Amino acid sequence: MGIFSRFTDIINANINALLDKAEDPEKMVRLIIQEMEDTLVEVRSASAKTLANKKDLARQVEQLKQEVSEWENKAELALSKDREDLARAALLEKQKCSEQVEVLENELNLVEEQIAKLQDEIQQLQDKLADAKTRQKAILMRQKTASTRLEVKKRLDDNKVDDAIGRFEQYERKIDSLESQVESYDLGKRSLAQEFAELEGEGKVEDELAALKKKMQTNKSSSGE
Repeated sequence: MGIFSRFTDIINANINALLDKAEDPEKMVRLIIQEMEDTLVEVRSASAKTLANKKDLARQVEQLKQEVSEWENKAELALSKDREDLARAALLEKQKCSEQVEVLENELNLVEEQIAKLQDEIQQLQDKLADAKTRQKAILMRQKTASTRLEVKKRLDDNKVDDAIGRFEQYERKIDSLESQVESYDLGKRSLAQEFAELEGEGKVEDELAALKKKMQTNKSSSGE
């Protein structure tokens, strides 16, 4: 089973459990991110073990290649000493080592393919984790906004709000009534300042009337009447 298929099974199982329990989105998102982080740790651990296995295989291959070279040298030495039997035995050992090298090199190629796939999956998982964390902030913000709007809607639909508005209107009517009573007491009453202003106004009118009479009298005198 691949890493992502196993990871998907885990995520789907937990999401279904959360939905069955009607859990809130915040918990669900946090659980998904936690599962992704745990999976990333497991994948990195598996990758480290595979890399260690690769190094061990590479050492074994190198050691066997050295043995192949050594057995070939021994076969040449045996032939130089007219020991064909020893040369044949040395070449047989060389063949065995060569076959082991081929087997280990095939295993090494498979391990390298696994490492390449693991590295690709690690990168994919890191990208998905970064995307999930970015989207987590947006989801949480949307959840809080929606919860706040829902609370406001509930309060607006509550009769208590209408009752409060009704009381405000009632208080406004009472204040209007009090202000009207105060204004009614002031009707027909003149302040001291108003009376003096009227006297000053009357004096100005008399002065203008006298000036006008004087002007007209002067005009008559000038015309010889």
